[in-house]
Amino acid sequence: MSRQFVYGSLIAALAVCGGAQAQQLAVVAAPAPSQLAPAQPNYDADIGNEDAELAPRLQRQIIDYPSHEAPGTVIVDTAHTYLYYVLGSGKAIRYGIGVGRAGFTWSGIRDVVRKAEWPDWYPPAAMIARQPYLPRVTAGGPGNPLGARAMYIGGTEYRIHGTNDPTTIGKRVSSGCIRLTNEDVIDLYNRVQVGAKVIVLPASPAPTREATSPTPRAPERMSWNGGPVHGVY
Repeated sequence: MSRQFVYGSLIAALAVCGGAQAQQLAVVAAPAPSQLAPAQPNYDADIGNEDAELAPRLQRQIIDYPSHEAPGTVIVDTAHTYLYYVLGSGKAIRYGIGVGRAGFTWSGIRDVVRKAEWPDWYPPAAMIARQPYLPRVTAGGPGNPLGARAMYIGGTEYRIHGTNDPTTIGKRVSSGCIRLTNEDVIDLYNRVQVGAKVIVLPASPAPTREATSPTPRAPERMSWNGGPVHGVY
């Protein structure tokens, strides 16, 4: 029997297959469910209305906010635990945030270099040295301290991220990162673009001439202009 005859017979058989038979062949050729990659859990579906649990001043809201910065700029008001997303035309969205504890505040201007959903957390070496009991890696999910989203700030180990403890919003407890409720960080994440400018204001306003103390204030531990930057959560 020639090879051409075999191929011709196969083609003829396929040509006369009815719709149902063709579908049956397709089903046989499809991979079994066990061969498919497992579906990713939809953690977003389990997020409640966390914003409603915050004090009124910390709840997400559109406010009057005159600024010369371009729309899309992120401004972190460390002193008052607010983050502003500039809308333009004198408006901004204000979010309540958690900020660095004493000795772990910083200020400067950088940009967003990367974004991630439900990111894994890798504590940096400096943090592990301070807290050796920390896990070396925590997989993304509801128990992860970075929460639902993270926006990575270029040139630093800092992030703007969610949290698995919304009671810390409005407080100074982190090692330098800026945290929002998961509900709020998802809203911000959907607005902020990679490359967006991030302005972090000092934790304490610069003193006026009349209020200057004769004893100089020690520089803050965290700075983008004076040595290495440490801390992530």
